[in-house]
Amino acid sequence: MSKTIFMIHGMWGTGAFWDNYKSFFEEKGYRVITPDLPYHDSARKDDPDPRLGKIRLLDYAAEMEKEISKLDEKPIIIGHSMGGLLTQMLGSRNLGSALVALTPAAPVGVFPITPSVFRSFFSILTTWGFWHKPVRQTFNEACYSMLNLLSPEEQKTEYAKFVHESGRMIASVGLWMLGGGLDGRVDASKVTAPVLIVGGKKDRITPVWVIRQIAKKYKHATYKEFSNHAHWIVSEPNWEEVAKYVAEWLENLG
Repeated sequence: MSKTIFMIHGMWGTGAFWDNYKSFFEEKGYRVITPDLPYHDSARKDDPDPRLGKIRLLDYAAEMEKEISKLDEKPIIIGHSMGGLLTQMLGSRNLGSALVALTPAAPVGVFPITPSVFRSFFSILTTWGFWHKPVRQTFNEACYSMLNLLSPEEQKTEYAKFVHESGRMIASVGLWMLGGGLDGRVDASKVTAPVLIVGGKKDRITPVWVIRQIAKKYKHATYKEFSNHAHWIVSEPNWEEVAKYVAEWLENLG
């Protein structure tokens, strides 16, 4: 098994969102790479590059594929949220030796919309033209949808790190059934590496019934559900138990 882990962050994030996991796995002897997606520059979190609004999910995948091609071995790919969907997409291109998707966004074919999801994106979905603009959740939306298990002070700290996201990408991930695009298609038959799908029962932005459907898409996938976790599974209280499970799963692959 590879000793290189390539971690892909989710919406509104940067590579720094992986700090806990990076330290955890480096202590176990892994080389950990945590790139920023294009235009996710923390220095411009309040002044996003206008090109961000129109960048596609396929552009993100192409950029991550380019970074992976520079490595000297096929890495383990771990993705969170939207990064979990990118993990599935890259897995279908045979780019990972193992795939771990933590509270992942759903690929085309898995219906992702619930009342809690709509509430999570309300300010974005009700903004005309969001599909070609850089967008970001409000603080209250972030606290409701992703940071719900953090303390009020931790919520403020985490939200202060949020950058803008591509409106076009959000349309293709969440509204593919309404013409948002099919960038998030994944041919499950081409995903041959071992797959671990992780869900949090208290997740509001990718509810576990959606995560369960994602896991069923891959016949050889391992599915693990944590009853005491939500979406911010990489740094919410007791994040270590999830990281330990992932590490043990990888070790058991040999």
